[in-house]
Amino acid sequence: MRTPSGKVPGRGPGKGPGRGLQPNALGTFDTITMAVAGSAPAYSLAATTAVLFGAVGLAGPAALLYCAIPMLGIVLAYARLGRIDVNAGAAYSWVGRTLHPFLGFLSGWALVFAATVFMVAGSLPAGTLTLSLLAPRHADNTALSTVVGAGWFLMMLLVVLGGARLTVRAQLLLSGVETAILVVFVLGALAHHGHATAFDWSWFGLGHFGGASGFASGALIAAFYYWGWDVTSNLSEETRDSRRTAGLAALVGVGTVFLLFVTFTVAVNVLLTSEQIEHGGANVLAVLGEEIWPGVGGKMLILAVLLSTVATLETTLIQVTRTLFAMGRDRTLPSALGLVHRRWNTPWVAVLTVGAAALVLFAASAAADSVQEVLGDAVKAIGLQIAFYYALAGIAAVVAYKKLLLTSVKDFVLGGVWPLLGSAFMLWAFVESLSELSVSALIIGLGGLAAGVVPLLVYVRKGSAYYRPAPLDAVAALAAAGTFSSPDSPRARRADESPATDF
Repeated sequence: MRTPSGKVPGRGPGKGPGRGLQPNALGTFDTITMAVAGSAPAYSLAATTAVLFGAVGLAGPAALLYCAIPMLGIVLAYARLGRIDVNAGAAYSWVGRTLHPFLGFLSGWALVFAATVFMVAGSLPAGTLTLSLLAPRHADNTALSTVVGAGWFLMMLLVVLGGARLTVRAQLLLSGVETAILVVFVLGALAHHGHATAFDWSWFGLGHFGGASGFASGALIAAFYYWGWDVTSNLSEETRDSRRTAGLAALVGVGTVFLLFVTFTVAVNVLLTSEQIEHGGANVLAVLGEEIWPGVGGKMLILAVLLSTVATLETTLIQVTRTLFAMGRDRTLPSALGLVHRRWNTPWVAVLTVGAAALVLFAASAAADSVQEVLGDAVKAIGLQIAFYYALAGIAAVVAYKKLLLTSVKDFVLGGVWPLLGSAFMLWAFVESLSELSVSALIIGLGGLAAGVVPLLVYVRKGSAYYRPAPLDAVAALAAAGTFSSPDSPRARRADESPATDF
């Protein structure tokens, strides 16, 4: 049996035999910082700019712009769903209560799979970047880079294990320095004399794509620049006034990284030749830094990419562990995953489980080059999982608010048209990806989703209440929120004696 909020009685935050996550631990500024860090601006630019340029040439700014429009539809969907169901599982809970529990479980499973693969893949560049700064002659040593990357991962694992407050303090330091460096180089690019190509507003138009296939390629690449902002929803049970804050932070975060992405992509187009971009590859930001500030610019932007990589490891750990916590709490996976540490208020079993799985992948990466190739295909394949659960969340928002969509133009556009546009874009990206990926990437991507069917069927047979959900209806949820005191009410916030982290 479930309560109107959709949580199992006695298993929600702070209730029943198990402790819940720490409420009201994060403020608005903290949550915005997490949203920006989740999208990892410097890491995304370094890893993807050359790929984007290779696919669409000078149309990179247009690809980022036209991808941001449907992505904002998904952000709006998350914001609206978060108002009526505060749940660390986010799409896992929302999709399950609006569309079908099977789809909800697979949404959560898709995030867990994608995030676990990404954490390992993201840690390896962190090792290489660290060595390139401290011991450049060892930067090409795969085994040593793997060990250093694993060290960064374990450090972030301990930070996340230490609780939401410690996590956000580390994030403020990492993302604060990263963003400051990026802003300095934005100003440097504006003041730079001389350029390889004259700026042209047509870079924001459709003319440089070379047809529908070119637009598809650019949009598919650009879509995954933005992934990670939804960490704010996974932190909703630990956020003050989360019904408002989580959605607002996601909107501000996506807006911030959009400006950084577009600004740096324009700077690359203007200041670097196509040969420099192609030769730079994943080090294209270092090449840009040397162009703007010869001598030290390259190292400064390498530092920014390193900080961004470590910061996004932390936010990805938050996403996967909070999702596993919600699944364990609902008994759709082993219930031990829903246990919370009495001192740190973190899902410690989920954290350690993810850590163990990642370390196995690290060991495999260090042992065999072929495994690294498989890991590379897996990174490409996670786009399928991301598109899958984003698309379902957009549809879930429309279903949950269906009785309110015709009450005003605002509700119709923001609650219906825009989220559906976002979902349609994600489904299109999913389908287009099928023809773009290698056979091994497809096996990993689709196989990763299919693997979730096994625990799904096991826990359906065990009778998890998640598979008998209280439907998520916005009218009923908003009426209940207005009638009864919620954990986010002013009275509840005054009762919480924990110190604020907001500035």
